[in-house]
Amino acid sequence: MNTIPSIFNERQINRSTIWGKELNHYSRLNASVILLNEKGSQFRQPLIENLVKCGFHQIVSIELSPDNYNLEELAHKFPFVKFIIPLEKATEGELINIGMSEISTDYVLVVRDTLRLNGEFINQRILDKLTENNPFCVVPRLVSVNEGSFPVVFSPGVNGATFKISTSSAVNDGLETLSPYDFIAIYNRKKFIQLGGYDYTISSPYWQNMDLGFRAWLWGEKIRMTTIITLAYSLEIEAPDVSNDLSYSRFFMKNLLARFDEDHGVIPKSSFFVYCLRSGCGLIESIKLFADACSWVEKNKYRFKMDAKYLVENWGKIK
Repeated sequence: MNTIPSIFNERQINRSTIWGKELNHYSRLNASVILLNEKGSQFRQPLIENLVKCGFHQIVSIELSPDNYNLEELAHKFPFVKFIIPLEKATEGELINIGMSEISTDYVLVVRDTLRLNGEFINQRILDKLTENNPFCVVPRLVSVNEGSFPVVFSPGVNGATFKISTSSAVNDGLETLSPYDFIAIYNRKKFIQLGGYDYTISSPYWQNMDLGFRAWLWGEKIRMTTIITLAYSLEIEAPDVSNDLSYSRFFMKNLLARFDEDHGVIPKSSFFVYCLRSGCGLIESIKLFADACSWVEKNKYRFKMDAKYLVENWGKIK
């Protein structure tokens, strides 16, 4: 059983790196980019060219598969881009953690090679506007390949006594969301690291993403949408897999079982029976997983500012 990580980037991934040997001479932003490459897209070269011209300080390009094509030509053309190739299976969140550890700027934009990034979609004035009040995470408006809206806003709620996550395609500037869609957002790097980054024990991209977002809210941070930046996909995208599997079980224990008691978070021992009925695991495995979650909450108990019940009841009103 993998133990819930207690520090940022706790599990190290074997990887190969083609180092960026030069500084981006266009650099003028206090922000860098993590580019997630999955499809070997035909748009990758013009996409990198555009990121360079926008003035990002550092660009880290991460292959989601070690089997992607040879990068030597791209590395030669873009000597200021750092290309990272994992040599073992890793979750998307783990690879983003690696990217964050390679970067020194205050803010980091995470994007994918399945996006169209045309023209100067960001500059320092826009970045300063988006990062007013020092938010943990700012999420751009995302549209489909045909520039149509689709559900990218997540809100917590309940259906009877059952927790649920509602989605909406209605985006307003400053609108709160539980987490970014598809990991795509501008992150405050320092806060990302303080929050512990993505949990490698959660393998589902959807629940891994939701876990960090929910944790950020429970620990007093905020995630908001912006309409100042709109990014369009270049390909049709699949709906996320929201199955209630072991990944959901991890999310459930860490974020929904914890209660806020006066000045700290705690998982009541009595909640084991609630968890056990939903875990889908055998008794011994359920006991181990529950103990791991209790230990993790105990280590971080004074970082909790609220619990899931408070977050649901006060969604849209948290200052």
